[in-house]
Amino acid sequence: MALQSDAKKKVIEQFSQGKGDTGSPEVQVALLSERIKNLTDHLKKHPHDVHSRRGLLTIVSKRRRLLNYLQKKAGERYQKLVADLGLAK
Repeated sequence: MALQSDAKKKVIEQFSQGKGDTGSPEVQVALLSERIKNLTDHLKKHPHDVHSRRGLLTIVSKRRRLLNYLQKKAGERYQKLVADLGLAK
């Protein structure tokens, strides 16, 4: 379940650190969070979709690794991102 380009641009604008920033951990985590939200909604409608469930677990793991990296490298940016996205921890 890929994000639509307009939704993706909106997320990038909101979390980018500067003009043209699409690769910072904040942007990556925000995009992954949107994908997680979409996949979670999909799995509520289609509970037997095992392949999408596995993909969801992969995306969640990738987001967790990025958040751990950001927490080690820049604690304040990590705190702000977690608060903005409303994530637990």
